[in-house]
Amino acid sequence: MFIHSWRWFGPDDPVTLDQVVQTGAVNIVTALHQVPVGKVWHPDQIRQKKELIEASGLSWKVVESVPVHEDIKTRTGNYREYIDNFRQTLVNLGRENISTVCYNFMPALDWSRTNLAERNRDGSQRSGFEYIHFAALDIHLLKRPGAEASYPAAVREQAKSYVESQDEARMKELIDTFLLGFPGSGESFSLEEVLERIERYRNIDRKVYMTNLQQFLREIVPVAEEQGIRLAIHPDDPPWPLLGLPRVVSTLQDAEEIIRTVDSPANGITYCTGSFGAAYTNDLPFMAKQLAHRINFLHIRNVVRDEGFNFHEENLLEGDVDLAGIVETMVREDLSREKRIPGYAGIPVRPDHGAKILDDFKQSYYPGYSLYGRLKNLSEIRGLEAGIRKSLPT
Repeated sequence: MFIHSWRWFGPDDPVTLDQVVQTGAVNIVTALHQVPVGKVWHPDQIRQKKELIEASGLSWKVVESVPVHEDIKTRTGNYREYIDNFRQTLVNLGRENISTVCYNFMPALDWSRTNLAERNRDGSQRSGFEYIHFAALDIHLLKRPGAEASYPAAVREQAKSYVESQDEARMKELIDTFLLGFPGSGESFSLEEVLERIERYRNIDRKVYMTNLQQFLREIVPVAEEQGIRLAIHPDDPPWPLLGLPRVVSTLQDAEEIIRTVDSPANGITYCTGSFGAAYTNDLPFMAKQLAHRINFLHIRNVVRDEGFNFHEENLLEGDVDLAGIVETMVREDLSREKRIPGYAGIPVRPDHGAKILDDFKQSYYPGYSLYGRLKNLSEIRGLEAGIRKSLPT
């Protein structure tokens, strides 16, 4: 069986561990969010969090995420020290039997949306990305040098018209939504600081950036392998270049290049159906079949997308991504691993972003991490998985 999991942000999360127990999840996905990016996660800190989780009857087998410092991504500054710290963190996690570590290599920012509170036809609330709105932010609000050259003339004109048609409140909302995508342990960023982060990538194109990732992998994968940890790099969200920055985990070809860099079960992918699925050019069922042997973590959500770089999150079984086909592929892979790998415990899977539904509107959650919306998604994932397993020949 898959390891049904739930992302939890710690004691300050509005969703309690007692509530998680009732969702059907058996495993928590979390991190030491209080530790500054680049610092070592010390054994006592890891053990304390693990004991807290286990006291509720849940396990902690998956970390999401160990952040990768910007110096590592750019191979500048104190990157050597930060790689050593990342390696030591893996050792400390392995000693506490953490078996999966998710991380990402997105430059400067983690994810991008232009609206976090879109109303769906059923009254639920979810996130979306409008390319024109992002262009408007990039050119007219962030005012990134050279931003105009990143967009066709028609997009620049529409972006200008959009800014001129909106009030100050909407522009502030757009900026605040954008800034939420910038990672940090309790840090907040200004637009000026964002421009400084982007400037660090001035002379780094896709080829250089992939080389930086590959060098990082060669240094961390052997440590993960020694500790019995399966690394799982998260795809770019969305899976195309933004802000003039390189992206290297957006396509099947990207993922295959990453896997080939260090051929080890410890070097794998977080297969996020929403992130990869935001690009209509990605064939998600085919990608799952090609990557199944190195998918170490599953994030399940659905999206509706078009050919103009716009996408919106959708009810789990109603979007453009063939989740049934993907889950069938991964059930088959799971069954294969059971036969091949001694002590195999299952592929961890969690519902990714959930819509706000029902009583979620009475609570303030980190965007995408509602209680009832994710509970609904997890229930549908478990039902889909159970049906597929029953339909397969024994």
